Amino acid sequence: MSTWTNTGKTTIFLPKRVPTGALIRKMVLYAVVIVVSLSMIVPFLWMLSASVKSEAEIFGFPIQWIPSEFFWSNYKKVWTELPFFTYYLNTIKIAVLTTLLQIVTCSTAAYAFAKVKFPERDKLFFLYVATMMVPYQVMMIPQFMLMKTLGLMDSHWALILLGAFSPFGVFLFRQFFMSIPEELSEAARIDGLSEFGIYSRIILPLIRPAIASLTIFTFMHAWNDFLGPLIYLNSDRLFTLQLGMQHFQSEHATEYGPLMAAAVCAIVPTIIIYFMAQDHFVEGISAGAVKG
Repeated sequence: MSTWTNTGKTTIFLPKRVPTGALIRKMVLYAVVIVVSLSMIVPFLWMLSASVKSEAEIFGFPIQWIPSEFFWSNYKKVWTELPFFTYYLNTIKIAVLTTLLQIVTCSTAAYAFAKVKFPERDKLFFLYVATMMVPYQVMMIPQFMLMKTLGLMDSHWALILLGAFSPFGVFLFRQFFMSIPEELSEAARIDGLSEFGIYSRIILPLIRPAIASLTIFTFMHAWNDFLGPLIYLNSDRLFTLQLGMQHFQSEHATEYGPLMAAAVCAIVPTIIIYFMAQDHFVEGISAGAVKG
């Protein structure tokens, strides 16, 4: 808002004075945001700097952000001394298939909970979502025994199938489905469209923000997962990036330069996925906060 005065033929606009208290609160808020942002960026910058340093310079204090000599050999060592490309392909396979399956299973289950009427629907949904409260450590042994019984040990399919279902994904999609007017579904049913047709041709195109949000969450979780591959994978040819990077750690020493270079290479796909879906992701998170 602005105030104005009229002096003859000249109109002068005077900005509204901001209260001192509001200005101080805004400055404090900006300062907190800057400090939190730096606390998240600095470790990444240190990793990037350490990936091109010698072992002697990495833990030098004060930190020398720009090394005196760039050791690009750290990156060469990552890609030549290890089957790093194989680890990359394994991780991409697991992350992509897990993400696709989770989108399908979560969206279909959420459609049923939101748009299909059946007895005790809401109670069943509550029980399913309540499983999010169960710690993963409680489910580790039963899941391990199940995968062993199915003969999926030392196989990527153990990780893919275990990651293909998510109560959080069902909850996220259901919130979006509930915000879609029921009149759309009723009109489609009158026109003779089946439930699957309503789901795939009418409802699903309207929830792209939710799909983008779940894609980012699922892909990043599958990509960065360390405990799952550690439990179910034994063969080096099946290792993911997180297990493969252990080769730079031994009982007697750790090669931090190549390890940081491998970490930099490993985070590139997650950054690409985020930037590709960031617009829908922000829209999905903000909309999910008020819908339902």
